Amino acid sequence: MASLIDIRRRIRSVKNTQQITKAVKMVAASKLRRSQDRAIASRPYATTLEATLRSVASRVSPREDGAPVHPLLAMREEKNVILVAVSGDKGLAGGFNTNVNRAVAAFVREAPGRGITNVRLVALGKKANDFWRRRPVEILEARAGLAGLGAAATAEIARSLAARFVSGEADAVYVVSNEFRSAISQVVRTKRLLPVALDEAGPAQSGVDYLYEPSPEEILGILLPRFLEFQMYRVLLESQAAFFAAQMTAMDSASKNAGDMIDSLTLTYNRARQARITKELIEIVSGAAAQG
Repeated sequence: MASLIDIRRRIRSVKNTQQITKAVKMVAASKLRRSQDRAIASRPYATTLEATLRSVASRVSPREDGAPVHPLLAMREEKNVILVAVSGDKGLAGGFNTNVNRAVAAFVREAPGRGITNVRLVALGKKANDFWRRRPVEILEARAGLAGLGAAATAEIARSLAARFVSGEADAVYVVSNEFRSAISQVVRTKRLLPVALDEAGPAQSGVDYLYEPSPEEILGILLPRFLEFQMYRVLLESQAAFFAAQMTAMDSASKNAGDMIDSLTLTYNRARQARITKELIEIVSGAAAQG
């Protein structure tokens, strides 16, 4: 059995750890509120923008040569794929980062069966970069400090991905990230960013006729890059909210487990202390009886 000093040292160590987990939980809870509001507020705008884009696209006449009406809509056989992995910059968030890396690994593993010959990564978040830089997968770009990335930085990332797609360097771009559902629920999603698919969310708006100025083709050319940039920005908003939710939940569970461990160690300490006192009393009584 461990000595009383060892047990006291373990109790003190667990209490210090519990203070850290409680502090991290409080910080995550305060940041979650702001991140959650931003992520939820972006959803109606995304829905409206997508509906508007589908409406405009439905009024663009197909080209006679069969080519797509915009380069970002070009459907090609997927041989070279860019995968955007969005993780956190820190840990202490349960399986948040592990689930993203596991989904990316599954995509890379299943790629040959889908006819994909080359998968390259864009690692957004320190944890994704740290994990994949030690593995035989080419990393095109790595960024950390996601909490500080605003709309301008994410638009730059989206434009870089669009340029690689339009040039033919990539046949498709996918993103793997956590989607925020609630404070206790986050889901890892693998979503295609490029080519933009306007028919996945439903039919275009009908029953209303509009007059366009400039032409629908020009409007589509303006909206598509903006739509892609906002999609990238929304992915980061959802991921940030999901990270703080996962971190708050994980630290709450860790704090409760630390409390249970403290109770168990305290009980063990009291029993050991009682056994020691009893042993000393027995030795005193036995010594007195021997002298008598």
